[in-house]
Amino acid sequence: MGVQTSLEAVELNWPLMSNNITRQDLDRLIEFLKQDDPILTQSTQVRAFEQEWSDWLGVKYSVFVNSGSSANLLTMATLRETYGLGEVIVPTLTWVSDLASVLQCGFTPVFVDIDPHTLGMDDEQVIAKLSDRTRAVFLTHILGYNALSQRLLDELAARNIPLIEDVCESHGATFKGQKLGTFGLMSNFSFYYAHHMSTIEGGMICTNDPDLYQTLRMFRSHGMVREATSDATKQKYYQNHPDLNPDFIFAFPAYNVRSTELNAVIGRSQLPRLDANNTLRTENLKLFLQHLDPEKYQTDFAVEGSSNYAFTLVLKNPDSELRDRVMQAMRQAKVEFRRGTSGGGNQLRQPFMKTVVGDDEYKHYPAVDHVHFYGFYIGNYPGLEKQKILDLCELLNSL
Repeated sequence: MGVQTSLEAVELNWPLMSNNITRQDLDRLIEFLKQDDPILTQSTQVRAFEQEWSDWLGVKYSVFVNSGSSANLLTMATLRETYGLGEVIVPTLTWVSDLASVLQCGFTPVFVDIDPHTLGMDDEQVIAKLSDRTRAVFLTHILGYNALSQRLLDELAARNIPLIEDVCESHGATFKGQKLGTFGLMSNFSFYYAHHMSTIEGGMICTNDPDLYQTLRMFRSHGMVREATSDATKQKYYQNHPDLNPDFIFAFPAYNVRSTELNAVIGRSQLPRLDANNTLRTENLKLFLQHLDPEKYQTDFAVEGSSNYAFTLVLKNPDSELRDRVMQAMRQAKVEFRRGTSGGGNQLRQPFMKTVVGDDEYKHYPAVDHVHFYGFYIGNYPGLEKQKILDLCELLNSL
């Protein structure tokens, strides 16, 4: 009865995200719209945002698209165009679009279990599954945790196998002091409302490879050659196809996933405060993990270099009764949460994957299955009051 009384007394009113697009951002957008006849589709604001993002991340090239999912899709399409079809090693815990893009582009997914300390791919399993058929390792940095290891990077370099980084949930996180998204051949970011920064909808593809950059730009806009910024690239197509209007040469059966000037204006407004906001989020995460009961909940996540926009709450043991009490308590306290953490847990349990790998493949991945049933994420944003964090930990520890 004592637990029930405490539950009734607590009301935290804690959403997954709050105020991620501020009055300042909206004012910048209004100021932009007040111009005489402003261009609204992809133009100078998009190019400026791409350059500013490249400078912040530390890469040569960035391509702004309409979502992180589109970033995944174009990355896989460009990988296929450059390296050919084969296998791509993928996580069992990730957002659906990572796996969907692999399937949609004709690759064969090869799965590995997670490392419970990072929620990313177990690097030992990744290395064990590398083969002559491997075209890339598509690694997701889950909820702000770094999933890289030097052992994995060294092995991929030795075998000349590309690394693709999904950093959609981990803006600003680092490995050995270097930002995630700068280690791979290409990297993806998402600017969805609930992430570290938002353009309402939007995503970014980053690379240091000039040829991949040209291919990505063309893939973003119907495969049109005129989207390339390289004169050499354009001239090659002009000379090989003299029968075509240079304005309408389509190099690839591609997509239209351009974003707009409006989204870019918001992104440019948000980027200058991203680092400071990430510092606050990191403080929040450490406070949360430090005050959880380590006998009931996992607290030994690899927080070094992390940049979380959502707290990870994972039961230490597979205790269904405690899990149910946790969910009841958070609902009553009006704390919004998602069970299964990123993407809803074990993706091999999803209907779309069962048609690919069979009904029972998920059984081979126990670590991600634990998170599937006994893991949650809870919103973490700069304006989150520290006292709420302490109150929630007290509530969870009392269960």
